[in-house]
Amino acid sequence: MQLAAISTETPILNQSIPETDIDDGDVDSAAPELSPIVLKLTPEFCGVRLDKVMSQLVPEYSRSRLQQWIDAGYVTIDGQPARAKTPVLGDETIVIQPQAAPEEQAFKPEPMDLAIVHEDAAILVLDKPAGLVVHPAAGNWSGTLLNGLLHHLPSLAGVPRAGIVHRLDKDTSGLMVVAKTLQSQTDLVRQLQARTVKREYLALVWGTPRANGIVDAAIGRHPRDRIKMAVSEHESAKPAVTHYQRVAAGTLDGRAVSLVRCQLETGRTHQIRVHMQAIGFTLVGDPLYGKPHLASVFGRQALHAYRLGLIHPSSGKSMEWTAGLPADLTELLQRAGIDDFVIE
Repeated sequence: MQLAAISTETPILNQSIPETDIDDGDVDSAAPELSPIVLKLTPEFCGVRLDKVMSQLVPEYSRSRLQQWIDAGYVTIDGQPARAKTPVLGDETIVIQPQAAPEEQAFKPEPMDLAIVHEDAAILVLDKPAGLVVHPAAGNWSGTLLNGLLHHLPSLAGVPRAGIVHRLDKDTSGLMVVAKTLQSQTDLVRQLQARTVKREYLALVWGTPRANGIVDAAIGRHPRDRIKMAVSEHESAKPAVTHYQRVAAGTLDGRAVSLVRCQLETGRTHQIRVHMQAIGFTLVGDPLYGKPHLASVFGRQALHAYRLGLIHPSSGKSMEWTAGLPADLTELLQRAGIDDFVIE
């Protein structure tokens, strides 16, 4: 039986390519330069605090944003740094230098070392390190893989999401494919929808699951914790299927652990982590789905996307890549007494 897979990746959607699981919006162009705003005050504002004056005269920006600019030194009164609580006299000149919001600067090229394992005119395959966020979002508006891709290949600015078609969680390492053209992106997304992209993962879990199995359980947003996903019967939950195979066993800090090979049928957010938790075998180091007192054993969820196979969008040929375990996972397996495992 061909063993199957799971993943923490989620296919990405754009109006120009077939719909998948997520719609984050297209890659935007860089934010335009913002011109200074010059305010010449009149006597009617005498005695009013500066921040209130600005809120009245520049209503297109929120008060909190104006406050941030004041604190950062982007606002002056008669050429001097301004303070929000300073009462004005009503004859001053206020100069505001607007700053683009973090999300407006998200899609900018940033130098980054990318572990590229394959690149041609249509696609790029890379080995993402743990700790790297794939796509800009709240809390991570810069330093993402997307920013690095735009620096590596500026023409990706013309492809939705800089060619990203699927993701890995921030702390999951391993192989990802990036489309270099819209045509390639469309083809790859269709392959993901058709479940013909081969994505295999290695996970170290607590306990000893049976030799192999399938978890067929829909996944949706956790009903009480919006950060989490969960197995769910809610109508909004999406079908999710995970195949797993136990390939090695060991002991970590006196507790049984197992190295599990997983293959993805569907690509739901946190799928491997949620499904393995649902059957009682949480990932070692998982701070979100594991038990808190065990999360510190390893600095991240022990999950690595080690094999990727697909049909090349241009040539139509089957291609496959593997990525060896990163150093931290190799060391973890050695600690668990699993030091003879070899990626085939």
